Amino acid sequence: MSVETLSPQPTDAVSRAPVEVLDGIVQEGWIDYNGHLNAGYYLVAFDDAIAPWMDFIGLGTAHREVRDITTFSAENHITYVREIGPDEPYVISVQLLGFDRKRIHAFQAMTQTRDDYLVATCEVMSLHIDGPTRRVGPMVDEPYRRLGEIWEAHQHLPLPPQVGHVINVRPSAEASLHPDLA
Repeated sequence: MSVETLSPQPTDAVSRAPVEVLDGIVQEGWIDYNGHLNAGYYLVAFDDAIAPWMDFIGLGTAHREVRDITTFSAENHITYVREIGPDEPYVISVQLLGFDRKRIHAFQAMTQTRDDYLVATCEVMSLHIDGPTRRVGPMVDEPYRRLGEIWEAHQHLPLPPQVGHVINVRPSAEASLHPDLA
C-alpha cells in the first residue's frame, strides 16, 4: 500500500500552518468508471489521516492503551474540488477549527503534490470516547493542553471556504410550475 504516515508527535513543534499528516499515492483499485478516484476512497484516505493527527495531538495508540480511550468520528463532510487519477501523489493536512474536552473539530485537505492543487476536503467532528462505557467522556489534561497549543497556532489561519458548507438546492421558478418537482 502506498500510504506513508508522516509520524507527527505531540512533542513536535506546532507551526502556524495546517499539519501534514499523510502522504499517499492513488491506487489503481481506487479508480472508478470515470477514470478518477472513487468517492468512497476519499473517505478512506481522510480516515487513514486521522491516526497520525491523533498522534500529533497526543491521543495516539500509546495514550489510548494506557487510558482506555478512543475517538469516534461523529460527522464528516467531504467536498470534491478537483479530480485525481491513478498513481498520482497526494498529501493530507489538518487544521484545527475548535475543540473542547470531548470534541475535536478539524478540517482535512487533500492536495495533489505533483502539480500542487486542492483535490478534496473533509470537515470532521471527532468525539473523545471512554473505552469501558463506549460513551463520550472528557480527555485528560495532556492532550487537552496540546490542543490548546495547536489552537494558538491555528486560530489565526483563514477559515477554508468549505467549512460549514450546507448542501442545498433552491427551487427554481421553473420547478414551481411543476408540482411534482417542488
